[in-house]
Amino acid sequence: MHIVVCVKQVPDSREIRIDPKTNTLIRQGVPSIINFYDMHGLEEALKIKDQFGARVTVVTMGPPPAEKGLKQCISLGADEAVLVTDRKFAGADTLATSYVLAKALEKVAEEWGPVDIVFCGKQTLDGDTGQVGPGIACRLDLEQLTYVCKVVRVDPDKRRVTVQRQLEDGVEVVETSMPVLITALKELNKVRRASLPGMIRAARYKPIVWTTADFPDLDAKKIGLKGS
Repeated sequence: MHIVVCVKQVPDSREIRIDPKTNTLIRQGVPSIINFYDMHGLEEALKIKDQFGARVTVVTMGPPPAEKGLKQCISLGADEAVLVTDRKFAGADTLATSYVLAKALEKVAEEWGPVDIVFCGKQTLDGDTGQVGPGIACRLDLEQLTYVCKVVRVDPDKRRVTVQRQLEDGVEVVETSMPVLITALKELNKVRRASLPGMIRAARYKPIVWTTADFPDLDAKKIGLKGS
């Protein structure tokens, strides 16, 4: 089983600033953290790995300093981490971001085998839209389960997943087939702490870096500010 987790380094919400000319976030000098909803997606992927022996690949799109967050994911138990970075990706909104991440997931599948489950956080702390996960699912024609508060059952043999979705008026139990994209709520689990061997591996680990040059069929009109 192959699981991909999409994570994002987000500015500390207490220090977010906006460029008045471009209306984009000013990241320089602002400390970043991994979006905590994404961390719950990673934890669920690692729980499935513990149970079934899955491979977990983490992907992020962002500037080079995002490597720090990927190393944190490796310390927790992820197998590989990919940083998709290029100045041409800068200023992307959810439309452009979902396009690039979908392309990255296709490349991940080419490199390490078909993807069975994709985890995303329900939303990011900086954008707060909840659109990127569903956008990826639509672009890759994946089943999607949003606002998931519990993974009830994963059946690798039958390729089925059963979850509980948190709705405004209650909880909905849904079962669907793989491949599937799941967006995680914080109620999904409790994120583990890194082990000493995990921290040692992370310190030595160098994330894989992909730029626009690694995507020959990338449509330049659909990325960055132009594609937003």
